[in-house]
Amino acid sequence: MPDRAEGAGAPAAETILAFDYGLKKIGVALGNTLTRQARPYAILRPVTREQRFAAIQKLLDEWQPDRLVVGLPLTAEGAEQYASLRCRRFANQLHGRYGLAVELVDERGSSMEAQALLGSNDDDDAVAACVILQRYLDRLPPV
Repeated sequence: MPDRAEGAGAPAAETILAFDYGLKKIGVALGNTLTRQARPYAILRPVTREQRFAAIQKLLDEWQPDRLVVGLPLTAEGAEQYASLRCRRFANQLHGRYGLAVELVDERGSSMEAQALLGSNDDDDAVAACVILQRYLDRLPPV
């Protein structure tokens, strides 16, 4: 018999992986909707497309996320740019390959914010992914 005390009608907590997509590096962050906290997790450095998706598959197997978030690079004015198209394509590939919901989040300023948090610009990709995911979590409606 199901335990009624276990969130009667409350939405289930979701595990979320976020990506700061780049051609040479992909920052990865991890979070969930229960704590609404994101944390930097890893930086992927795939050389080929096959390596990229093998590394992502390994993360998905390990964390079993319910949803994915991808940073969407926009211009300072909020317009799409060439990098936006690459990130949209990456998001579509994630959804198509893995069947998970994928959300795009405006990533403007996330690298600068990550560099400020780190105090440097060395390998800020995972922290930038964390900033992107935290933005997503902060915009969720209250439970």
